[in-house]
Amino acid sequence: MRSYFTSLESPVGRIVLVSNDTHLKSLSFSNEQVDEPEELPEILLQTVHQLNEYFAGTRFQFDLELDADGSDFQKMVWQELLKVPYGSTKSYREIALKTGSVLNTRAVGTANGKNPISIIVPCHRIIGSDGKMVGYAGGLERKKWLLLHESQHTKRLELF
Repeated sequence: MRSYFTSLESPVGRIVLVSNDTHLKSLSFSNEQVDEPEELPEILLQTVHQLNEYFAGTRFQFDLELDADGSDFQKMVWQELLKVPYGSTKSYREIALKTGSVLNTRAVGTANGKNPISIIVPCHRIIGSDGKMVGYAGGLERKKWLLLHESQHTKRLELF
């Protein structure tokens, strides 16, 4: 199946999106320009639109077809990340318990770090058990920005 690429500028830097014809495959941060095809599939157009709404503070949940490559365990962790509400955080330990055992905490951290669709699969909402911000493949400054952004718009969410 063919892959498509596009990028957009955001408050947390340039975001590069990759999809096939129907599903978003990855979202990453990059300083590189990408060669974009003349026509983009609908999934990339929807993703750009929904990300722009998210950064404007008017979208609190994404509604996109996702297809991230990973192991069964990683996919199970990413499914749990999707359940963490906008403006909230969960600890690695809490996610580990949801995936079967507190002994999974390190494996959850590893799966979280390998999440290929950050922001949309909200790995930035996962923090240490002590409440500290730890680890984010996109960098801790981006993680802080995303969490602050969501906390500032949580009041708006309560109105809907």
